[in-house]
Amino acid sequence: MGLKIAVVGATGNVGREMLNILDETNFPYEEVVALASRRSIGKEVSFGDKILKCKSLDSFDFTGFDICLMSAGGSVSKEWSPKIAAQGCVVIDNSSQWRMDPDVPLVVPEVNPEALEGFKKKNIIANPNCSTIQMVVALKPLHEIAKIKRVVVATYQATAGKGKEAMDELWTQTRAIFVNDEIKVEQFQKQIAFNCIPQIDVFMDDGATKEEWKMTVETKKILDPKIDVIATCVRVPTFVGHGEAVNVEFESPISVEQAFEVLEDAEGIVVMDRREDGGYATIIDCVGEYSTFVSRLRKDPTVENGLAMWVVSDNLRKGAALNAVQIAKLMLDKGLVG
Repeated sequence: MGLKIAVVGATGNVGREMLNILDETNFPYEEVVALASRRSIGKEVSFGDKILKCKSLDSFDFTGFDICLMSAGGSVSKEWSPKIAAQGCVVIDNSSQWRMDPDVPLVVPEVNPEALEGFKKKNIIANPNCSTIQMVVALKPLHEIAKIKRVVVATYQATAGKGKEAMDELWTQTRAIFVNDEIKVEQFQKQIAFNCIPQIDVFMDDGATKEEWKMTVETKKILDPKIDVIATCVRVPTFVGHGEAVNVEFESPISVEQAFEVLEDAEGIVVMDRREDGGYATIIDCVGEYSTFVSRLRKDPTVENGLAMWVVSDNLRKGAALNAVQIAKLMLDKGLVG
């Protein structure tokens, strides 16, 4: 017998990917329902070779459902996740609402599967930020053999991270440039077409943006509270897929050869690193893939025990939808649901 699964936010980028991945991975389900706001009632979404008609979150009865994959934003999750959880349905939430709640596990299955055991306190599990997920997947195998002391990361994040309207703005601005139309800026702080914007989310008192803060505190919660992290998060004019330039300082020596060996054996990682023209993964290479790709692995000579690397991943898949579905599968395998 499979699980009964509800996907909230089924009409959004991540919600659609959740449905795609449930189908692609042959997830053992008994029933899957698509939920959205009242204005989307009856809207059709694809689920493999089936078509699901969206039902309203406001009136849906979650009794008897095992898992709710929530991807409807922080305000919706704040209101609805506790209500859904109270009906006995485990919520796996993709927003930032519950990530730093001490009673809510923040989980990347390849990194900290043991954290799942704490879900019963609120019946809610948090999906980390997309940029955090791909970084900790790459860091975990290295941290196990030479403890990480400090991480310096610069991100190159696609417009999909801000939603469909942001992707549309990149498209319309690009077209406008070529046909000499007016450039309209609505979704971003500045023009995104042919530009890079060093601001994702709002600014905080210390000058960091909230996205940069998320990468710091989430890495500590998932991987190790002793790790220092400084991030600079940049929105770039691509549609899907995040890139990260990561510099890591370790407590003990680690060679490039050791790093290659553990990363090549690690779950969820593809090492694509030939020291030749084009012998590395780019953002386009990762789109539609499940894995996190590691390239440009080399010694960082500016610190005593340092490595530098380039990490790319599909932010809608491993950075969001896939990670949530993997959490659901892990719960099933551990006998925590069903």
